[in-house]
Amino acid sequence: MRIGLLTEGGYPYTTGESRLWCDRLVRGLTQHEFDVYALSRSAEQEDSGWVDLPPQVERVRTAPLWAPEDDGRSHGRRARKQFAEHFGELAAGVCGGDEHRFAEGLYGLAELAREHGGLHTALRSDPAARAMESACRAPGATRAAHTATVPDLLAFADQLERALRPLSLDWYGSDSLGAVDLCHATSGGSAALPGLLAKRFFGVPLLVTEYGVQLRAHYLAAGAARSGAGGEGASVPVRALLARFQGLLATELYRQASLITPGNTHARRWQERCGADPARLRTVYPGMDGDRFAEVSEGGAGGDPHTLLWVGRIEPAKDLVALLHAFAQVRTAEPDARLRILAAPVQEAEGLAYLGHCRALAAQLFPDEAVGAHTVGDNPVSFEEIGGPEAPELADAYTAGAVVVLSSVVEGFPISLVEAMFCGCATVSTDAGAVVEVIGGTGLVVPPRNPKALADACVALLRDPERRARLGAAARARALELFTVEQNLAAFRAIYLELLSHSCPHRDTGALSLPFTTPAEAHIPGHWTGARTRPTWADGPLADAVTAGAPDA
Repeated sequence: MRIGLLTEGGYPYTTGESRLWCDRLVRGLTQHEFDVYALSRSAEQEDSGWVDLPPQVERVRTAPLWAPEDDGRSHGRRARKQFAEHFGELAAGVCGGDEHRFAEGLYGLAELAREHGGLHTALRSDPAARAMESACRAPGATRAAHTATVPDLLAFADQLERALRPLSLDWYGSDSLGAVDLCHATSGGSAALPGLLAKRFFGVPLLVTEYGVQLRAHYLAAGAARSGAGGEGASVPVRALLARFQGLLATELYRQASLITPGNTHARRWQERCGADPARLRTVYPGMDGDRFAEVSEGGAGGDPHTLLWVGRIEPAKDLVALLHAFAQVRTAEPDARLRILAAPVQEAEGLAYLGHCRALAAQLFPDEAVGAHTVGDNPVSFEEIGGPEAPELADAYTAGAVVVLSSVVEGFPISLVEAMFCGCATVSTDAGAVVEVIGGTGLVVPPRNPKALADACVALLRDPERRARLGAAARARALELFTVEQNLAAFRAIYLELLSHSCPHRDTGALSLPFTTPAEAHIPGHWTGARTRPTWADGPLADAVTAGAPDA
């Protein structure tokens, strides 16, 4: 089977969120061939290069989302008329929330770009701006659309052109996405647009995996007015229009996908709210490498029984402020308690500013005790860099104390929590994202933004080593059952075969169409894989058609 793997900002680049699980997926499913279609997010990401690719990756096609690609083509009179019609439909759908008009406009623009090109220039043209303004002023448009000014429309046009760049790619031919048996989009949003078009143009079935729902991430980023999602300092109308566009795109994606695999129930609920059919939703937990934690002692044996551990990435969503306030209460109840904050190196300006704020708060909460860079002397709080000269490696970090704490207010799939479970650690977590689903009763869960509840739970486990051991053992067993690479591969192996059996694609050999060019029996141990015995139909009238040029499956 040939899989078209669609990625954005990850695999096959050495940086990006999706690179690890995509690499494990490709390497684990050796019986399939993969064509990777990757959208990059920055020049730095492209300069970082690719990971080492396994032999089952047949080809890699890449395109940048960070830089416009003007093909230099312009529209004639007929193409301009078609563009005005299709863009008018899309604009009306965005401003009025009409799913049907949005979809018609989207596919119309894709077909226009495939036939005539020139979409980059057309989306930034005066006719496009006037069409958008007309849609914003039309009856039925949202209040935010009605209040949009000309600068708002220009800012929205810039973001819309960026989001629609996949429509102009040269990936939609019979020798590219038209030649795959299945498109697997590793996220929603822009990464899935090529999959939508492959289904539209060639009928290729589409599988969508979302470990972090793109629409949810967009809402969070737009609410914080971050650059790249809502535009830094974007006005209310611009953010509203972008949110409506992303919502309609997600709805169309879920409507067209043959199957959707959320990474947890939290993501699944978001998808259902956007119109995904529950019958086509299949939860598949991310596969994590538990082998690197296999050597650490179960239950956190050997760690300091008075120490709380926090492991993760420094950012406001992790709510270290609440954690520090909670630890102040823990110190009152347990004077020997310590808190070690072990984090990945901080490079972003936002993270550095937040780290500085947390250090200042720690110094304020413990004025009579120095707050150092490392856990030495009588310092009750330490900020340490994982892998630093005096900090433990990741696997050892989790078992350096008695309890691992997660204090987030916003969380998708809590990777650090699963890593702690692999290590057999007792945990205290806030109820954010998929935490309750992941922990499954093997740790304590408290409400977010509640320092007292967090402190009480930590004190309860610090005072009860037997309970810590029981919870740690149960957590490790749960992680080994649900969150390993092996279970993830087994799930996608079955899903690939299921989707292909339902769609039953046919490849045209010229004389006749064959459902599969490599029979399923070829994978059975024995003579099929040894002498490569020809299938029975290859000795009959189909033999000439097969040898005449049928591609391998």
